[in-house]
Amino acid sequence: MTERIRVLIADDQRVVREGLALVLGLMPDVEVVGCARDGQEAVELACDSRPDVVLMDMRMPRCDGQEATRRLRELAPDVKVIMLTTYADEGSVLDTLRAGARGYLTKDAGSAEIRVALQQVLADRAAIDPAVQHHLVDAITRPAPPGQPADLPAGLTPREAEVLSLIAAGLSNTEIAERLVVSDGTVKTHINHLFAKIGARHRAQAVAYAYRHNLAPAQQNKRPQ
Repeated sequence: MTERIRVLIADDQRVVREGLALVLGLMPDVEVVGCARDGQEAVELACDSRPDVVLMDMRMPRCDGQEATRRLRELAPDVKVIMLTTYADEGSVLDTLRAGARGYLTKDAGSAEIRVALQQVLADRAAIDPAVQHHLVDAITRPAPPGQPADLPAGLTPREAEVLSLIAAGLSNTEIAERLVVSDGTVKTHINHLFAKIGARHRAQAVAYAYRHNLAPAQQNKRPQ
C-alpha cells in the first residue's frame, strides 16, 4: 500500500482550515495531521509532527507564511511548503520561493490541482500554479531597473533592494506594505534581513547605504540630513 502524504494546514481563517481539511480528507492517499491558526503555530506543529507538506497561507497574524517558511527551512528542512494564497503578484511569488517554498498555488486551485502539487513537491519537483508562472519568466528576462546594479551588494535580493529604495524615499513600513501589496510583517522581515546584510542599525544608516550604492530612488537627489 502506498504511504499516505501527511499534510499540515496553516490558515488564519477557520472556514478555510476546515474546508481544506474536508477536501484533503476525501483523498485516499492524504492524511491531515493538524491545523495551525498562524505561522508561528505552523512552525511549532511542523517541528513536532514532521508532516510531509505544509499548505501555508501567506497573510497570518504573529508570523506570516513567508517568515514561517524561512523558519521551517532552517528548523525542519525535510518539510516541504506549498503556499496557498489569494495573492498572485510577482513580488509575493518570488519572495515565497526565495523563502524556501516548493510550491505556489492560488486559492482558485481545485482539489485535483492540490493533490498533484502535493505529489510533485514530494518528488522534489516545483509545483507552480500556471496563473503565476509568467512572473518567474518575467523576473528572469527583465533587465535590472535603471540605477540598480545587476549584481546587488551585500547579497541583497531584488525585493530587499526595492524595500531599501522605498525606505530611502521616506516611506513608512505601512506605506511600503501597501505599495508592494504585502503584510506589515513581511515588510518588517525584509527590513530585518537587509539591515543585517548591510550592517545598518537604523533607517538613517540604511538610507545612507542606499545612496552610496546607487539604490536610492532616482527622483530623490538630496542626501538625508
